[in-house]
Amino acid sequence: MKKYISILLFVLGIIAFSCSSSKTIVQKTTGDGTQKDTVRIANEELEYEVIIIDPGFNTWLVSMAYPRGYYSQSYLEAKNQFYVSEWNNRVMQPQRYNPNLYEMTIDYSPHIDYGYEVNYLLYNYFIYFQNTYKQRLFGRVPSR
Repeated sequence: MKKYISILLFVLGIIAFSCSSSKTIVQKTTGDGTQKDTVRIANEELEYEVIIIDPGFNTWLVSMAYPRGYYSQSYLEAKNQFYVSEWNNRVMQPQRYNPNLYEMTIDYSPHIDYGYEVNYLLYNYFIYFQNTYKQRLFGRVPSR
């Protein structure tokens, strides 16, 4: 069993169902009594989704993150490009960076418009991740 760090999954893949954006939050209690947050952000119109599984992220998002609309989509996209690039760099160097933190690469293309919701949640996960696990992916890390 990996230490106390939960599974982080980012899956940007193809989903071909309906034409609306959706957000589903699932909270489950594990056998040891801890809660797992699962946030699924899907934009089926664009055929992409993000799944974030990390205890505490949903609570942090509701209580600490700036509200939707605070940042522009172009700002979020620019920040996400830097964060994803550094994240993927760390995934490829498991001997240097903790492979329990950086488990898999993130498929994020600057040529695709993922929409505001995907960029907002991805950006906020990076902020949460950096503050929670004392990591610095790029530049100054906001405390929120």
